[in-house]
Amino acid sequence: MAMGSLTLTLSACALPRLSSSSSSSSCTRTRTRSPKVPKVVVVVAYMEKNPNSPASIASKLIGALPVVGLLARILSDEGGVGDDLLDFAEFRRRIGKKCSVSDSQAFYEFKERRGRAGDAFYVLLCCWVAAVGAGLLKTEEIYEGVARLRISNDIEFEEETFLAMMTTAKQKRAKSKNPVPQIPMEIRVEKALEAIYVCCFGQDQIEEEDERLLCTMLNAVFPTVGRKEVERIVTTMAGQVAAGERNFPGKRRVSKEVMQRQLKDLEFLQQKGNPSS
Repeated sequence: MAMGSLTLTLSACALPRLSSSSSSSSCTRTRTRSPKVPKVVVVVAYMEKNPNSPASIASKLIGALPVVGLLARILSDEGGVGDDLLDFAEFRRRIGKKCSVSDSQAFYEFKERRGRAGDAFYVLLCCWVAAVGAGLLKTEEIYEGVARLRISNDIEFEEETFLAMMTTAKQKRAKSKNPVPQIPMEIRVEKALEAIYVCCFGQDQIEEEDERLLCTMLNAVFPTVGRKEVERIVTTMAGQVAAGERNFPGKRRVSKEVMQRQLKDLEFLQQKGNPSS
């Protein structure tokens, strides 16, 4: 089984526990004895594709061939062959080779500031939904999912839910012969930032140090957008939040009764999906 894209030099408690099937395929735990090397989560750039490039066209042709496409999917350590949706594990694997230590340190420092909700996996899930789900998911659906993640801390459930919604939306478009719109990467960065805010900040202000870390993390995941544009997006949104000009569904106050009912619904769905429990 191909190893994942996150090389962890953090203690185990610093990252969310995934199931054995997920964690074994998505990350590798290593230890460092050098006192001078900071403990970081190494995350590397999301590899955006140009759908009209020769490589992308060739990938679609290969993926459409029954036998050759199957072999390509088996041998590919990055996934996303042909028109396949990039799942979260594959997305993390694609974030694995070019990120600097300072980029990785930003993920660690962000979790230190934001707590459990600022975990690297949560941030990456928000980026994955925006990067892969653009044109397939409604903004409200993204907000609802990441807001629920902030409450439940069940990243596997949200991953499966988002993937199922994207798959359904893609199938509907294919059936109606309506192609998925090509969303500019700048818009995807904005949606990723909004998702991170709903998941990690709740109703808090985005402080200057948060802005710095957000710029670094988003630039690492979406490198083709450019550092200056990422900084503009983050600075603009931080100012709008401070001025009360941005309203997110996830910021609405939810009563304790509604929250408990949502958690009970989550537990029911989890038990239904796991008959052995």
